[in-house]
Amino acid sequence: MIETSNLTMEASEVVSLFPTYVWCTQLKQQDYEVINEKIKNKLTELTAGNPKLKPGEKWQTEQELHTLKEFKELTAFIHASAQAVLDYMKIAYDNFEITGCWANISAIDAQHVAHFHPNNYLSGVYYVQTQEGADTITFLDPRLQAHLIAPQTTQETPANTGKMRLRVRDGSLVIFPAWLTHAVDPNMSDKERVSVSFNIMFSSFSETIAKPIWDGNLKTK
Repeated sequence: MIETSNLTMEASEVVSLFPTYVWCTQLKQQDYEVINEKIKNKLTELTAGNPKLKPGEKWQTEQELHTLKEFKELTAFIHASAQAVLDYMKIAYDNFEITGCWANISAIDAQHVAHFHPNNYLSGVYYVQTQEGADTITFLDPRLQAHLIAPQTTQETPANTGKMRLRVRDGSLVIFPAWLTHAVDPNMSDKERVSVSFNIMFSSFSETIAKPIWDGNLKTK
């Protein structure tokens, strides 16, 4: 056996390969209160005349909220945040757009089962009304093989767990890859949970980005 106590290391590092990023932004109270008030008023208008939600039930609006004037400030915030994400990732693009934006109103016990958002590059959630017991979003490890062997841990960390639960509050914006599976725990509070979800996609995907990124060596023209 080689004696290691006399060995001297020149360097040591941990290399993070193929990381999965989730971007979290928090608005200041004086800003999110203005945005949230407009959203709540519009949702009150949209739900007027509908029966009161029963435990376990939820409303989900149609997906065009980003076209409404009441969502103008939120749409601008989402756009600026998505641009920052794409720039951070060093993504080359001509333009991008919100392809869908809808509100989720969840009664007591209502939840969103694990899912992802196909045919988009980014997805996200903005939180309008949260409270203790209704203030989390959970992300699941996309690597199916990662936990075939799952030993006991001394502490749960992003490096050793198969799911991560993020805590949010009013004015929180969370952006993540659209392929990342996520879920929302049952609303364990005594009030409705209100959030706005959205998808982001490149505007000219079929014209530019979807084309092969390699060059052939046999001319066709």
